[in-house]
Amino acid sequence: MRAIKIIVEKHRDGYVAYPLGIKGIVVGEGDTYEEALADVKSAIRYHVETFGQEVLKWIPICSL
Repeated sequence: MRAIKIIVEKHRDGYVAYPLGIKGIVVGEGDTYEEALADVKSAIRYHVETFGQEVLKWIPICSL
């Protein structure tokens, strides 16, 4: 599986994590940075195990 860059943002009521460069919606959340990161990793694994790697449609983050 290809390396996936994950962004974790702090919000008033917790943390939200999401991968960059993947088409579709995969989000994790938690009360701490670590919980949000673990949650989004679990969501990504679930999608790959359930639907196969082709469900992760890579999109360019920027074009040069």
